[in-house]
Amino acid sequence: MSAEFFPRKSVAWTLEHPQPLKHASLSLPYMALLTGVPLRLWRAYVLTHGAPDSWVWVGGTFLIGLVFLYLMLTIHLGNYTLRTWIWRAPAFALLEAGTEILMSLALTTFGLEPLGADRAELSDWLPESVRTLIWRLVGIILFVMVLAVVVAIIRRLLLVAEQRTSMAGRIQRATMEQEVVHDTATDSTNVKGDGA
Repeated sequence: MSAEFFPRKSVAWTLEHPQPLKHASLSLPYMALLTGVPLRLWRAYVLTHGAPDSWVWVGGTFLIGLVFLYLMLTIHLGNYTLRTWIWRAPAFALLEAGTEILMSLALTTFGLEPLGADRAELSDWLPESVRTLIWRLVGIILFVMVLAVVVAIIRRLLLVAEQRTSMAGRIQRATMEQEVVHDTATDSTNVKGDGA
């Protein structure tokens, strides 16, 4: 009887560590930091070098910054389910914008933050910070909404293409049941709250 509970041979477990990039992409604060600092430095470089009167220069550098931001966000969100994106995307936007704002404060303090053709002063920092925060929140939330729709459609198409329609049907039913349970729980909480 003791042999059943205490086997003579045990299985050796090996711990697999993720690759450095994968490990970094799992951390929300780290990815926001790795995105915010280079973006603010890129902005400072773009506004102080190049041809500001050339639409190709302005549009191209803006597009490079936007692609970098959304690429880093996608790398991070790709590790998680769509349901966690609801809080991860705004948190990423806040942390990334916060990193950019702190970087902007440091650059402004040292007189290195450009504001058009001039250098930004500390009085310019707060309005620029609010603008950065609003644009990051709106831009990231809109991007994630589109990305979530695309991911859901592609997942559905892949399930159908692999002839796993029964799996797709089960996922749909489970989602519907979970929503019904959530709605029922919310309704019963409201009823209990009304009677008290």
